[in-house]
Amino acid sequence: MPSAPEPGPLEYPYSTTPPFGTTMEVAPGVRWLQMPLPMSLNHINLYALEDKDGWVLVDTGIRGEETRDLWSQIIANELGGKPVKRIICTHMHPDHTGQAGFLFETLRAPLAMSVNEYYQARSMSLMMRDGANWRMSQYFMNAGLSTDFLESMRTASSKFSPQPDDYPLPGSFERLAEGDVLSIGHHEWQILVGCGHSPEHVCLYSRELGVLISGDQILPIITSNVSVSPSEPNGNPMPGWLESHERFKRILPNDILVLPAHNAPFYGVQERLQYLIDHHEDRMLIIEEQCQEPRTAMELLPFLFKRKLESFTLFMALGEAIAHIHCLMSRHRIERMLVGDVYHYRAIDPTLAYRARPLEHEAPDAAPILI
Repeated sequence: MPSAPEPGPLEYPYSTTPPFGTTMEVAPGVRWLQMPLPMSLNHINLYALEDKDGWVLVDTGIRGEETRDLWSQIIANELGGKPVKRIICTHMHPDHTGQAGFLFETLRAPLAMSVNEYYQARSMSLMMRDGANWRMSQYFMNAGLSTDFLESMRTASSKFSPQPDDYPLPGSFERLAEGDVLSIGHHEWQILVGCGHSPEHVCLYSRELGVLISGDQILPIITSNVSVSPSEPNGNPMPGWLESHERFKRILPNDILVLPAHNAPFYGVQERLQYLIDHHEDRMLIIEEQCQEPRTAMELLPFLFKRKLESFTLFMALGEAIAHIHCLMSRHRIERMLVGDVYHYRAIDPTLAYRARPLEHEAPDAAPILI
């Protein structure tokens, strides 16, 4: 395992990545593997932890035959003939849970997740199968989008939707919760739970190894999407996201190796946590500055994202903008008004005049990342 750097900018200790169907050891008993994704972010990082009498898999990849075939290669060639004893999914999203049913059934290995992630994953499967209800349609109407957008979303989401040959999410699971300690091989892994990107995201931290498996909670280059979903149109995930990162700053030393679900393993977790906090606070200040006259969520998107947004990217961008808006509403800095069928937002905090810095913001993001 490479030596950790001194505190400073992020450092990436590995110049290569494991080809699909292979693994790479990144710490004693910890193997890194990758699976393809059908999007611009074209892979996900998964991890295998060696136990005394088998393996524990962390995350499973997206649905589909290609990923199943790669798992068959991994199991046959990379695990030394030892069985898989447990499957852990860090959170509900389909690139993390897509093969949980296949692995559960074919390997007879139990699934472990936090309780909210497990039931949200089941709810998401129902939503993909049944489509939008009137409340979800109203969410898009309140944001200023036509009902035609829903049809374009159904078409775009088909590559993520369950297919007849997919295995469903298992009907049983083992619960993981904040503070649980898993003994895997010769090491203990503490369960740390964050939220915002998803409701109860599990991370695994081995103090002895100096390793954190961070899932999507902490990524080194991209920023995980924090969105209000049409399935919970008045949700407010951003305060939990910010609090999670503040709490992780108090818990995690800077010299640990972070194993994320996307991009590459890195050192510099304290710098990255602070950046992620500052980034979202900056986005919220931009929204306040732009809402000195009432604006809709759609009108705010060009100040947050610089590319043309369509279909899934528009859906993700809109959800993220509304997440920032709802956080500002909870801080009593923005008020919401219904004008016709569309929500408009206006800044109401008198201290904005002293806090505004319109010429000092980060540039708009290119587009939201579909994770």
